[in-house]
Amino acid sequence: MFKIWAKIIKGEKIISQLVYERNEKFTYSQFFNYLSDICEGLDIATPVLLKTHIFNYAKFGTVKFLPRDFTEPPSFDKLVIENIRR
Repeated sequence: MFKIWAKIIKGEKIISQLVYERNEKFTYSQFFNYLSDICEGLDIATPVLLKTHIFNYAKFGTVKFLPRDFTEPPSFDKLVIENIRR
């Protein structure tokens, strides 16, 4: 089981957030599927996922998606995905 905290930030304020939970073992090969589910829950477009995003999540437990990571210009400054450790 794992949990991911996703938050949409505009300026310095969280304007929307979501805790994503799955009752299975976390695998990096499924990271895009997790990201797609999170974005669907937040009702935003899914950003482009690069190796550096996955490496940052693996090393630091967090990753930031900026407007340049989206194919459509978003109405927020960043999407932050964080691992919730148990």
